[in-house]
Formats: sequence, structure tokens, C-alpha cells
Amino acid sequence: MAIQQKLSLMIPGPTPVPEKVLQAFSKHPIGHRSKEFQDLVESTTKNLQWLHQTQNDVLTITGSGTAAMEAGIINTLSKGDKVICGENGKFGERWVKVAKEFGLEVIKIDSEWGNPLDPEEFKRILEEDKLKEIKAVILTHSETSTGVINDLETISSYIREHKTALSIIDCVTSLGACNVPVDKWQLDIVASGSQKGYMIPPGLSFISVSQKAWEAAEKSNLPKFYLNLKSYRKSLSSNSNPYTPAVNLVFALDESLKMMREEGLDNIFLRHNKHKLAMSNAVKALDLNLFADEKYLSPAITAIKTGEMDAEEFRKTIKNKFDILLAGGQDQLKGEIFRVGHLGYVSDRDIITVISAISNTLLDLGQINTQQAGEALLIASKYLKSD
Repeated sequence: MAIQQKLSLMIPGPTPVPEKVLQAFSKHPIGHRSKEFQDLVESTTKNLQWLHQTQNDVLTITGSGTAAMEAGIINTLSKGDKVICGENGKFGERWVKVAKEFGLEVIKIDSEWGNPLDPEEFKRILEEDKLKEIKAVILTHSETSTGVINDLETISSYIREHKTALSIIDCVTSLGACNVPVDKWQLDIVASGSQKGYMIPPGLSFISVSQKAWEAAEKSNLPKFYLNLKSYRKSLSSNSNPYTPAVNLVFALDESLKMMREEGLDNIFLRHNKHKLAMSNAVKALDLNLFADEKYLSPAITAIKTGEMDAEEFRKTIKNKFDILLAGGQDQLKGEIFRVGHLGYVSDRDIITVISAISNTLLDLGQINTQQAGEALLIASKYLKSD
């Protein structure tokens, strides 16, 4: 009987969970109306504001990142409102569907999968809106289906110039991986999820809400109950929750945020950038091509084209041989690409290990030679050593 191996998650979520966080997660539950839990909510809320770089309310919802994004939309908009949706991957596509489901009039700005959204398209449409009919701009910052990061800083500056439109941003795989200064960029709604850069299991989502967004919420007429953010805001004033929260996930969140504060924002961003550069440059030495535009690579994930090789078979081989789980392509990209996640609790050792596994598999398939395999590791090491 073969020894049971440890599955290594190198996908964009769920991401690996630190031992200290798992230990916190395994504590006995406590009452969610107790003073002990209120103290926990107070601590995590302060640290969430630190991570978001904001003085805005940051609310915690028991639900996935999609719940937070839906909450941002339905709490600030009304049926028939005109919105811009950016779509250059699976998740941008999702927000178009959600907006239409709630009866919003969608102006779509799209880009071919693998390319970033063009900020100048947002500028043009917003400037042409002389009557200020556009009520929100909805987009994904880090599009993990393709490995692209969009230029949120520039796009958000154009939204601010419009004065009326809200920014509703999916930062599910960018928050905790790269700089998202919510107050500096005056972002109105920022949604994220626990199983990504937060380094805890799935089940919580977070939403930062600006004063401008709260003012819009007073006019919103879309239906909401569980995701009514006013209820969460009212409860947060007494460090509580309107409904039964996932208590043990909050234990885990408290520990993970303490770890993140200890590492520091700049070091967190530096680590993710080093891993992105190590991964993206190493695979090029292995005769593999990046799927995304190299100038816009996400710090969360690297998408890799396999050419004539079936990407799903390649992923299966690596999982069976090395117990490393890589992500596949979605929709039309299935079988065409595989994706290596380097988000959250990922170390230099993990990056070296996954590059070695990819190299070894390519060697077995006769796709590369030993010199290329060695070169890939040397390249990765150079970037991992950089400051």
C-alpha cells in the first residue's frame, strides 16, 4: 500500500492554510453573541481595515466572494440603472450575468481573454455620459481565469472624475497579494474571499463600503435580505453579526490577519511579486508560453499554454506523480492551458517544487532536455533571491 502523500494546492483557491491558522480553526466554538466573540470581531475588523488600507466599514459575510460582490451590487443600485461591466475572463463574465439578472442595463467593455481591459475605453464612455446616467463601474481586478491583472489604479481615477458612478470591484484574488489602497484610490465597494490571500478555508467574504456607497444604498430598490449590508453595518457597531456567523472561520481569520500584520504589507506584496516573476520566467525556459500579456501578469496565478499537449492530461500526470494540484483552463480554455497558483501561504520552496515537477514531467514526455530543466530552476532562483 502506497504511503499517503500530502496534496499541495497550487491553485488560485482554496489556497494552503498555515498550521497556526488550522489550529485556531479547530478550537471549540463559542457563542456568537458572547463578549468573547465581540472582542474577536473588534480585533478582526481593525485588522481588515489595515489590510484594505481604509477607514471605511469592512463587513464580514458568511458566504463566498460571489456573495460579497452580489451584495455590493444589490445594496447600491436599483432596477434599470445603467452600469459599465468590464469583461476579460470568467469572472468579469459572471458580473455581467449578475447585473443583468437584477435588471441593470449593462454597457460591456470587453477584451480578448489573456489581455487586460483598456482603461481608455472606460474613460471614453464615462466622459460621454454627460447626463450622469451611469451609476456604477463593475470589474475584476485580478482575473484568475486568464492570469491577467487589470489597471485598477487608472480605471478608478476615471471613475472618480465622473463623480456619480460607484466603483464596485472584485478584488478576490488581488487583496492580500498586491497593493489595493482603498482610500487612496477612493474605491467604493471592494469584495474579497477568505480562501485566497487571507490563507484560511472557504466560507467568509469581506466587503469594504465607502460613504458614497452608503449614500447610494439609501436609494437602492433591489431585493435583499440576508445580504442587506445595512443589517451588517448596524450589527458591526456593537461588534456583532446580524445572523449566525461561521465562528471557527473567524478564529482562523484572527490568526491569519495577525500573521499578515507581522509580515507587513510591503513584504506580502514583494513576496507575491517575486513568485510571479520566478514562475513566469522559469516556464519560458521550458518552451512553454504564457497565456497572458506579460506586462499584465497577476500576482496570484500564472496561466500557461501547452501547445499540442493536452493541458488536462498534463495536470493529471503532475497530480498523480507529485501530489501537486494545478488549475485547469475554464470554458474554451479547457485543455489549452493550465494555471499555477502562487497566492496566499506559498513559500519559495513551493515555487521551486512546482517548477521541478513541471520540468520533470516535460522531461519524461521528451518535450525538453536536462539543460532546460536546470536553466528553469536557475532563473527561478535568481528572482527568488531578489529584494
